[in-house]
Amino acid sequence: MKATNPSLPQESHQFHKTRSMRKRELKNFGNLLLNIPLLLIILVPLIYTVSISLVNTDEVYKTLLFPHSIQFGNYVNAFTNPSYSFLRYIGNSFIVSTSVMLCQMVTASMAAFAFVFLEFKGRKLLFLAVLATMMVPGESTIIANYLTVARWGWTNSLHVLIIPYMTSAMGIFLLRQSYMTFPKELKEAATIDGCGNWRFLLTIALPLSRPALGALGAYVFLNTWNQYMWPLLTTDSDAYRTVQVGISMLYDIDAQSMGLMMAGVVIVIVPSLSIFVFMNKQLINGLMAGAVKG
Repeated sequence: MKATNPSLPQESHQFHKTRSMRKRELKNFGNLLLNIPLLLIILVPLIYTVSISLVNTDEVYKTLLFPHSIQFGNYVNAFTNPSYSFLRYIGNSFIVSTSVMLCQMVTASMAAFAFVFLEFKGRKLLFLAVLATMMVPGESTIIANYLTVARWGWTNSLHVLIIPYMTSAMGIFLLRQSYMTFPKELKEAATIDGCGNWRFLLTIALPLSRPALGALGAYVFLNTWNQYMWPLLTTDSDAYRTVQVGISMLYDIDAQSMGLMMAGVVIVIVPSLSIFVFMNKQLINGLMAGAVKG
């Protein structure tokens, strides 16, 4: 009778485990090689923009990728030039973007709560109507919206940049999908314990949907921060212009100063890059919330 070696199954298991790890490492290395060209496509224009913003006008066309000498005069000029109020434009953009972000988080959370937890006639039809608004491009309604706010005398004000964007179908849909992942027993148990709708929303639903709320806030802030056409149409005063319109004014004031315009571009993209760098994981988790259920 042949004797069996008890160490053979362990050695076989270790061999397969090592082989699987090597395959995973090779796969990760292959993905890294595939992502390097994409990384270069994204980073090279950004590095070039920063390089141009750090040189004088005479050296703009002599700089390929990295400047020979670093100077911050363009950044100082962007904030101190008396011909325009770039710092005020940044402040206006922060006020408008933050206000729109907070308003959409409030209105979208309440609307999503109603679509998920409240029973009323025509709920599904009304939600389909809300989703249908996402199919209408903003360019097709911007002139009608401008004529409306101009008739109301809202032009050249901050509220004309805030009120039309206080809610969105995207925010309602995102939070609705997040709420639909909650078990129905949670709402039923809260109702039995005497928890009303407002208390359930504030103390249970919103804390549990923080990833979706964070993703919505970041998405709305970036969209509002990067708006150009609506602020350009509705404001023509330095007191209410936003930073995206301010960048175009840098070119109108000094078309020869390429470094000054690039400095303005770098200043403007800092909030966007900061959100993507520090909230990348929360954005992905929030946008994926409710992707399976609902």
